[in-house]
Amino acid sequence: MTAALRALRRRILTPALSSTSLDVRGFRKKNPAAQELLETIGRSFLEGYGQIVSASHVQAAEPRLEAIPRQFRGFAYEGAAMGCSIMDALPGSGGRRMSGLLAGHGDAHRYMAYVGIGWAMARLPRVLHPDVQETDPLLRWLILDGYGFHQAYFHTDRYVHGQRRERRLPWPQDQAWYAHRAVDQGIGRALWFVGGADVDAVLALVGAFAPARRGDLFSGVGLAATYAGGAGADELLRLRESAGEYRPQLLQGSAFAAEARERAGLTVPHTQIATEVLCGMEPHEAAHVCRELRPGASDRVDAPAYETWRQRIAGALVSEGRC
Repeated sequence: MTAALRALRRRILTPALSSTSLDVRGFRKKNPAAQELLETIGRSFLEGYGQIVSASHVQAAEPRLEAIPRQFRGFAYEGAAMGCSIMDALPGSGGRRMSGLLAGHGDAHRYMAYVGIGWAMARLPRVLHPDVQETDPLLRWLILDGYGFHQAYFHTDRYVHGQRRERRLPWPQDQAWYAHRAVDQGIGRALWFVGGADVDAVLALVGAFAPARRGDLFSGVGLAATYAGGAGADELLRLRESAGEYRPQLLQGSAFAAEARERAGLTVPHTQIATEVLCGMEPHEAAHVCRELRPGASDRVDAPAYETWRQRIAGALVSEGRC
């Protein structure tokens, strides 16, 4: 494919840059700094997506992805993974972009990449969805996390203000009972953006959902507050105290975010502030908890291994007096 055709393909397939504007989305604007942060995250995602769909192959896009500032690089790889999944679904593609991304620099961003697959699933017809059975059995639930984030971010009235829950998710039906919970974890992440990183606004959004859903929502909020940032120590302390009975899930999400950033070598100052306030530990310590408690292939568990992992992390943080 010529460079001109690749550039045309990028223009056709890439979402409009305006879609990341808080004004366009109708999201809360806490202050100019928070608005700029959240919009830069969106632009970085689209940059990663665009680099993939315009490149002749994954390796050609890697130098540009690696050049994105480290605070935002994980979001670029998330967008790149969405682009890979969409490109792999196109006729004649060969379906090798996603595997190529994860075989290269994208491996360090595997958590974010799985989330990006979920974005693609939200955009593609179901007949073109990737085969989730070919993905990591432990991490594949992050795909639904990404799907939930997309739905809440782009269809906010229905999924956030209307608290909609889909009757049939793009997932094997025998796992549907947990699939809804994984989607809620992604919706919780999106609430951080919908609320403009304003803790009071985010708490109000979570509080409008049924109590049975709030634990997973708070997990997503904790992850976004730690990975994306946008709130100071005083705000994070208020978030921690206001989570109440859902504080273990909030802390678990924060620890997950620390693990994602630590694994990719992208830990930044706001990560440290968040884990210190929410988890009472340094980012590398929170990441260590996640790694130590990760279920092995031989572990025999009743719930999905991913949920067992989350419960173990939350339980460890509670037992260490972090709650």
